[in-house]
Amino acid sequence: MKKALPSLILLTAIFYMFILPDWPLVIKLFFKGLPIALIIIYAFINLPKQRFFIHYAIIIGLVFSLVGDLTLHWFVIGLSAFLVGHIFYTIGFISKFRPSLVRGITFIPVIIYSYILGNGILSSIKDSTLILPVTLYIIVISIMAWTAIMTRNIYTAIGAILFVISDSILAWNMFVTNVPLSGILIMMTYYGAQFLLAYSLRFYKTR
Repeated sequence: MKKALPSLILLTAIFYMFILPDWPLVIKLFFKGLPIALIIIYAFINLPKQRFFIHYAIIIGLVFSLVGDLTLHWFVIGLSAFLVGHIFYTIGFISKFRPSLVRGITFIPVIIYSYILGNGILSSIKDSTLILPVTLYIIVISIMAWTAIMTRNIYTAIGAILFVISDSILAWNMFVTNVPLSGILIMMTYYGAQFLLAYSLRFYKTR
């Protein structure tokens, strides 16, 4: 099962992104969340015998992401679920924080990117009630990405960066202007991000 799951995750993701017809919302939500549900199972299978806080934190983050997937059509509810997921990711990454000057200065491009992205998005939001939750989300996901880089785990770092890319495309497409192939790009980077975070669990074996 451990060897078959990545292929099954890939196939279900491809089915949702490229093949699934315009079925009723409940069917679409089921197939949207199915790859993440399988990734959660994959994360459990990848847990090493010696487990630390980060293992449970990432799995909890994956569960909240699944909730976010199923509720994002109620935007603030879905956004809140993803926000909680990112908080768990961040706390988990902090528990494996490996300080160094080279990794530390990556905080600068993260801040610059977040400022440029946030400025473009927030200036385009017409519903003022969304400004605070969107601002909070941008701050939290930026911290999440930086703390992922600071773990010194390449799979964690790439997964977090892909998550930022996915949400950047989603937000830009939603609030600023249409992004070509946005649906495919959002889900491709999102599924890739979550899979890499789950895959990274096997490498956290020491304190």
